[in-house]
Amino acid sequence: MSIDRLHAAPAQRLTVLSGPSGVGKGSVKALIQEYYPWVWLSVSCTTRKPRQGEVDGADYHFVSTERFESMIAAGEFLEWASYAGNLYGTPRGPVEERLQAGLPALLEIELQGARQVRRAMPESHLVFLAPPSWDELVRRLTGRGTEDEATIERRLKAAHEELASEAEFDHTITNVSIEQAASELVELLGSPAIIKSGAR
Repeated sequence: MSIDRLHAAPAQRLTVLSGPSGVGKGSVKALIQEYYPWVWLSVSCTTRKPRQGEVDGADYHFVSTERFESMIAAGEFLEWASYAGNLYGTPRGPVEERLQAGLPALLEIELQGARQVRRAMPESHLVFLAPPSWDELVRRLTGRGTEDEATIERRLKAAHEELASEAEFDHTITNVSIEQAASELVELLGSPAIIKSGAR
């Protein structure tokens, strides 16, 4: 069920995309980066190791635990969270600069971070990316091949809790396909969303 409390998308509003692990947040973000270059996406910091194909500074800023903790102490994060044994955080400066310039910003983060952003920026628009079904989410999580069994079990447990948080969000998008989900999300930013033919 879609919960849409804010229909118009003010240019200066921060839009936050969240949802359970394995739902496809990263894939939707990557498609938007490729086909909607006008959309500005915040790049998060993380202490986890890069996955194959990930680029430092584009997918994430990959930093040491020590560096991450020093950034926390300096108040450099808009939000940060511990998830599946790693730390993730959104650098505050680039987001605030974008909003102060009157331009839209899109942030893709986990549930803990989304809640922090809601507290720090109540005017932000929270979007929940949902799987078509629980069975499909399990298939996506176990089919990645990038995590061990213990990590998958932690992610499945977290996914149950994350799915229950849907009512906290302003809008829900069901990720039936990456193209459809990206198109709906871009529409929420206030501009026409037309996926190029041949998009993957």
